Amino acid sequence: MTLLTRAAPTVVLVRRGLVALTVIGILATAFELAAARHWNEWQQLIPWAALLALAAAVALLALPGGRGTTAARVLALLVLGASAYGVLEHLLVNVGSGPHDQRYADTWQSFSLFERGWYALTGTVGSAPPLAPGVLGQTALLLLLASICHPRRPGDGEDGPDTRGGGRSAFSGSG
Repeated sequence: MTLLTRAAPTVVLVRRGLVALTVIGILATAFELAAARHWNEWQQLIPWAALLALAAAVALLALPGGRGTTAARVLALLVLGASAYGVLEHLLVNVGSGPHDQRYADTWQSFSLFERGWYALTGTVGSAPPLAPGVLGQTALLLLLASICHPRRPGDGEDGPDTRGGGRSAFSGSG
């Protein structure tokens, strides 16, 4: 028995845990978006599309023989991009609301770019939570990590698991 085959049950457990955390992240983000009624403008539909992409990626990752792994990774990378866009968009919206905040209306223009950004990032000005879209990115990263945690099974070659469609799910630890 090699070190790789002894480690396989641990790798499977870690992989399943990462996928479970991904699913929890999808469900929690969907709940948060629904509670905030985040669907009034087309830009607000972007995180909903990202959640659908992540859910599809989870399903692809579960295909037997690792056949959906590449597509799942591509979807996760697209969600990372959407997440970065969301963080930047929320930050810019908050910076734009700074001059309209009665506490800072007279002094906003005198603040440095760093101070304005800090106030926008921390929610001191504006109502858009800049770190909320980051949760989508975190969830996508969890899925990416799960996609590289392939357990090696006896009979796998040096290049990793046999991808000829042996009927095993990416989440299963045994045949």
